[in-house]
Amino acid sequence: MTDPTSLRVGMVGYAFMGAAHSQAWRSAPRFFDLPLRPELTAIAGRNASGVRAAADKMGWASAETDWRALIERDDIDLIDICTPGDTHAEIAIAALEAGKHVLCEKPLANSVAEAERMAAAAQAAAGRGVFSMCGFSYRRTPALALARRMVQEGRLGRIRHVRAQYLQDWLSDADAPLTWRLDKAKSGSGSLGDIGAHSIDTAQWITGQSITGVSALLETFVAERPLAGDLVGLGGHGATGADAVRGPVTVDDAAIFTARFAGNGDDTASNNGTGPIGVFEATRFALGRKNAMRIELNGTKGSLAFDFEDMNSLSFYDAADGPDAGFRKILVTEPEHPYTGNWWPTGHGLGYEHLFTHQVVDLVNAIAASRPPTPSFADALQVQKVLAAVEASAEADSRWQKV
Repeated sequence: MTDPTSLRVGMVGYAFMGAAHSQAWRSAPRFFDLPLRPELTAIAGRNASGVRAAADKMGWASAETDWRALIERDDIDLIDICTPGDTHAEIAIAALEAGKHVLCEKPLANSVAEAERMAAAAQAAAGRGVFSMCGFSYRRTPALALARRMVQEGRLGRIRHVRAQYLQDWLSDADAPLTWRLDKAKSGSGSLGDIGAHSIDTAQWITGQSITGVSALLETFVAERPLAGDLVGLGGHGATGADAVRGPVTVDDAAIFTARFAGNGDDTASNNGTGPIGVFEATRFALGRKNAMRIELNGTKGSLAFDFEDMNSLSFYDAADGPDAGFRKILVTEPEHPYTGNWWPTGHGLGYEHLFTHQVVDLVNAIAASRPPTPSFADALQVQKVLAAVEASAEADSRWQKV
């Protein structure tokens, strides 16, 4: 019999994101009072021994070797998709049509056309009380959620500049092995979609304004990589012997683009109602930067700055304090700050894994309330359109491209 107090989860994929999501499903009901109790019912992966080992290690009750089996099972209410982008559309659409809620990792798809089909399926399913959400997990960082609150409260005034960077260095070794993230057919794009998508979503979410046009450069620094080697984390070191086989890298290693945002229609401001201008950078070749997901906003009343490598703090400059005041550091660990009241005493800090727990909390609460969760597939489609515009601009000698 169906237990109305439970939410039975089936997850597809068990690598990096699979581990993060598994941790979140386990920890969310232990720290937050949830209206539905998540159950780790089944996990799916193509390798029978690998998925069975993952199920045992990460706490899943059963394992399948085909994602379709999860959708066919009557004891699963939600499908959590943690696979490469080339599989997202097929799995998500099938799940929604079968009446399963869906959580899908970002970016939503590998193309705008796929994302449009997913968004349409999500809209149709929502009319039947079946909900979906895209996993832009940085929205659940307490400091970034506080930044959004402060923007909504008007503490920055009118936003003029958005400055966003996502800097990593795990591909800096030219002999790092050729993984699926470097294959456009599987990943859709490189640093642009893998990490740049987070910056795009975060910037639009915090400002409440959409990107309307871009001018872009994409660069691939290493054209070929070893097909074999030792994988460590996301990267590692490939085989480099004389007979080592290499394959082509078919995605970008770095992306840089300028952008304009839609604005809020206030024509009384000095920039005549147009929105902020933005500068974005995403790279996996920034030596020394491990996960520097950064954003800075400059407005007419103040500025905010954030760096995920110091994720428990937010820098704020209030122009009303005078030019000598400078930025002040807000330690985002107080009970009144977003999410933090359910964790540790003031000042004890959170980590990367907590973002995924907060994601589960927000999703479960929305499903229980029959309320569409955010970011929706429609929100993720907007990000997908920006990614496509960046690629189109780069292919056209950086000419301005409307979104």
